[in-house]
Amino acid sequence: MERIYSFIKQATIIVYLLSIQSCSAQSQLIADETETVSVEKMKYYLYYPQDYEVEKDKQFPLLLFLHGGGESGGDLEELKTNGPPKLLSEGKEFPFLVLAPQNRHKRKWWNTRAVMQLLDTIIETNRVDIDRIYLTGLSRGGAAAWELAVQYPNKFAALAVVCGMTPVPYASWIDKEMPIWVFHGTEDKSIPISESQNMVNKLEEMGYDVTFTKYDGVGHDAWVKAYNTEELYEWFIRQKRTID
Repeated sequence: MERIYSFIKQATIIVYLLSIQSCSAQSQLIADETETVSVEKMKYYLYYPQDYEVEKDKQFPLLLFLHGGGESGGDLEELKTNGPPKLLSEGKEFPFLVLAPQNRHKRKWWNTRAVMQLLDTIIETNRVDIDRIYLTGLSRGGAAAWELAVQYPNKFAALAVVCGMTPVPYASWIDKEMPIWVFHGTEDKSIPISESQNMVNKLEEMGYDVTFTKYDGVGHDAWVKAYNTEELYEWFIRQKRTID
């Protein structure tokens, strides 16, 4: 009997200890913080206008160009296949600096925070007119351009997006004073034209200054026509931020 009593006592103690452990293991919401650091090596091209070294007291506009998915993660030379870098490699001259970074991730979205850090570094180390910074991008780079316009509404003087996409609800976050030009092909099978049309409709509904150019019968490569439109660059150079 004493042995049985001892066994029951030990079992009771074990159950009690387990119940304490069970209580202490219950889920808890703990407030804390930690510092994270993200470093990304970013290759880029930087074009200087012909008179940059001649007019040493002048500040120049700058065009930030973001390429599409096809030029991501490879050799920097691949940037010369589309957009302003292609035109520059063919001998075209612009009256502004052109910054063309490369997305180092073949199958990831642009790291827009890294892009902004690069842009700020270029601004600090060159004679850039901060009221005349222009933004453009195609396809995946077009989506990143929308994102930058949403997250940094006080940075850019004008935005041109070619066959890009973005969540329509973010439209109201974009600077209403910034003119926008959108390009898209009607036969785009990769990013349907509805992605641009819906965003343009929302912007127009809210009174934004937006122009929409549709290319009938053109697929996903609407950037060929868009970036060969001389009026686009004349439009850029006319834009200047007038608010802080």
